[in-house]
Amino acid sequence: MEDRPHELKTAAALVVHVIRDQIHTDKTPFLVALDGGSGAGKSSVAELIARALNAVLIQCDDFYAGHISNAEWEGRSPAQRAADALDWRRLRAEVLEPLLARKTAKWHPFDFASKRPDGTYPMRTDFVERQPADVIILDGAYTSRCELADLINLSVLIDVPVHIRHERLAAREDSHFLAAWHARWDAAEAYYFTQLRPKSSFDLVVTC
Repeated sequence: MEDRPHELKTAAALVVHVIRDQIHTDKTPFLVALDGGSGAGKSSVAELIARALNAVLIQCDDFYAGHISNAEWEGRSPAQRAADALDWRRLRAEVLEPLLARKTAKWHPFDFASKRPDGTYPMRTDFVERQPADVIILDGAYTSRCELADLINLSVLIDVPVHIRHERLAAREDSHFLAAWHARWDAAEAYYFTQLRPKSSFDLVVTC
């Protein structure tokens, strides 16, 4: 967990309170999309929420579009990168729809330890498997995208200023990796969080 436990616990507690309140009137399974820019603290907050609610936690890094090469990414605009970064079709079909139907979800994640020279990643041969639960937490940037909106009960933005997020990334990532990351993804995230999902479009906004 990141080195700011009080802020993370406060953010998670607020989300947990809202989920518990809404579950009284909404049916379960209850799907929460925890969205935000890189370095916002989404994964730390998501883990706290999942533990508090005995929820199933889905890490959307498993659905990064790892089949797209460096050359293909470089040829795309920020809007196209934001649209394609998350393989939402596979996420929807292999994970969300089964879990919402109270069925087991199984999927092959990408093997991020086996990056190819062209920047693509192979799928792992083993499966990740998750069992259904009353609450499903979807953790990752681009998770509240419009193509999944009909399934989502609560969209949450972890809202942290860009300069703070970048400081956090710099403290935990290799500088060469980060330079390439910022060049590819900063503009895509800015497009997504201003044009597609501005702060006002979320059901709940928390900071940490």
